[in-house]
Amino acid sequence: MGPLVARLGRVGQRLRHADRARPWVLDTAVVALVSLLFCLPDVLHAVGAIGGDGDGPRRFRMAFTRLPVAGMLALQAGLVLPLLWRRRAPAVAFGAVATVFVLQWSLGAVLRADVALFVALYSLALHGRLRQLPWACAVMAGALLLVAARVSAAVSIWDALFFLLSTATAALALGLMIRIRRAQLAALRDRAARLETERDQRGRLAVAAERARVAREMHDIVGHNLSVIITLADAGAYATAVAPERGKEALHLIGYTGRQALSELRRVLGVLREVDGPQAEPELSPQPGLADIDALCEGVRAAGLEVVYRTAGHVDSLDRGVQLTVYRIVQEALTNTLKHAGAGARANLAIVVEDTRLTITVQDSGPPAPAERPGGASEEGHGLVGMRERAALFGGHVSAGPAGPGWTVRAALDLAPRGGAAG
Repeated sequence: MGPLVARLGRVGQRLRHADRARPWVLDTAVVALVSLLFCLPDVLHAVGAIGGDGDGPRRFRMAFTRLPVAGMLALQAGLVLPLLWRRRAPAVAFGAVATVFVLQWSLGAVLRADVALFVALYSLALHGRLRQLPWACAVMAGALLLVAARVSAAVSIWDALFFLLSTATAALALGLMIRIRRAQLAALRDRAARLETERDQRGRLAVAAERARVAREMHDIVGHNLSVIITLADAGAYATAVAPERGKEALHLIGYTGRQALSELRRVLGVLREVDGPQAEPELSPQPGLADIDALCEGVRAAGLEVVYRTAGHVDSLDRGVQLTVYRIVQEALTNTLKHAGAGARANLAIVVEDTRLTITVQDSGPPAPAERPGGASEEGHGLVGMRERAALFGGHVSAGPAGPGWTVRAALDLAPRGGAAG
């Protein structure tokens, strides 16, 4: 049963495609079918090929006018040929058929081709404008009332009206039902197309967001560790000549910092690789949090920047997403301090949690020698932009600017639930 239904569905789809390509073929086929089934028997009977004296429905025919063959053919053509335009101009086709129908019954003739009026009403309900249906129904009711009056000599007028109006109602209902069904299918196709477009847009937005996230992670990791390595290398080059042990210690710190940076890069890039099998899984490690800030400060201190770190409030109860954001903001702020204030400067780091608000403050003392700090208030690098993007995920903000001889970075995060935005 299943293959048969599928085959019929494919056949119907091919027919619909063919009808859209050549709509006149179906209209011509309808006209030919109506002519063959309803016009040809009347013509054969008129020329005496069948029925002899017309003993079929004798009690009906005795009340009607017998038309000559030429007149019959003319009326049949007027009833059937307008169906060629039943889809392109359904109102015009219905009006033409109804006019010939009324003329025919005014002459007192009966033809099997009168079925064309019901076909025209069905086509108007299916393809025409809905505001045209009231006047079409009024015309139909008047025409059928004329028929009922004509056949009242042989059939009760109420029985005739019941049969004729029931047939007209069925044609009208069938056309409206198919019209509604097609509209529903068109709406479903349109909705499916819109959903597909929205899905593609969501996919592109997700890719863009992931690229931005990876870019922030890479900037924080590479920028911070390279700043520490460069500072240690400069200090080691200077210390090698006067204190070889200090130069050796700087080289060890450079190696440690480089390995730490490589490990973090592997973690970030590992989640981007496609896993081909159980042997190809990347090495992953937990994201850094507040517990790792002490190690971060130690690495910066080793590069020559004095860091004073304090916390206040329930910082240990923060979720991993908030802790990662705090760590990256602190990392970028200390990197900028090390880059611009240089070794020998002092940085005060404070992380304070008060109710649903978390505040990060990084204030440095400025470079040991008075000098203009690079990247003033009028310049913004990727680091400050990245800090603001991270803070915005939690409804917060970041401000940075001079404070006396040094520089202050303040970040405020909103820890209140925000409908899953933080996740």
